[in-house]
Amino acid sequence: MTITRRTLASVGAAALAAPLLSRGLGAADIPATATSGGGAVAADPGHSMDAYPAHWLGKEKIAFLIYPGFTALDMVGPHYMLGSLMGASTYIVGKTQDPVVSDMGLTITPQASFATCPTDLDILFVPGGGAGTLAAMKDGATLNFIRDRGARAKIISSVCTGSLLLAAAGLLKGYNATSHWVARDLLKDFGAIPVNQRVVVDRNRITGAGVTAGLDFGLSLVAQLRDADYAMAMQLLAEYHPEPPYDSGTPERAGTQTTAMIADMFNSFVADVRTLAKSIQ
Repeated sequence: MTITRRTLASVGAAALAAPLLSRGLGAADIPATATSGGGAVAADPGHSMDAYPAHWLGKEKIAFLIYPGFTALDMVGPHYMLGSLMGASTYIVGKTQDPVVSDMGLTITPQASFATCPTDLDILFVPGGGAGTLAAMKDGATLNFIRDRGARAKIISSVCTGSLLLAAAGLLKGYNATSHWVARDLLKDFGAIPVNQRVVVDRNRITGAGVTAGLDFGLSLVAQLRDADYAMAMQLLAEYHPEPPYDSGTPERAGTQTTAMIADMFNSFVADVRTLAKSIQ
């Protein structure tokens, strides 16, 4: 499948239109020009909203859970991709609407609380972290929120150790799933089936591996919800073509010394999760 000029123009305009549509505005409300970066971008008169394939305009309700100590990039990558879905509504959700501080000190203010988040979601998304994730796994209100929304959500998803939160809430028993490589085998302790893949899809459970896998996760879900043309154009719009200076992104490529150093940093985390898993069962 190829990306034509028409496709790119359409999806580029769609990405600009998505925030407007998610606030309930229609095609007539979208201006002829939109500001992107440093200047005005003229809308292509040959690409009105009416020209888009009907399935490009959805109405998904997507909730992104955040909690103290979560890893921001776990959430931000998927939020960028899924937030560009025409017609979708996104909600960043915290226990309350008080600002939430990530594990690296980035502060994000939720748009909704557990109490005000829509009850029936199309997608529930949970990011991971370290100590913050472990604390969330011990928090009854957080687990109850995940169980409640997950019971009705059409798609239940996570990136990195967010899958441990899904598992602790009982939503991954008998499902194939992945997580950050440090934590992946811990999924067994909760009845899930660990899979060493970047993105794992098992029925309506979609999980991504560590941190940066959120970008691949997001694009995969965009393709599932729209189509490959839409996803490929979003990848180009994001200029997602990684060329890392080192080839050490997995234990297999990083080598034993580097892998052991990172694994040792998480020994207490792994032990605490295993203890928590025994208390839940």
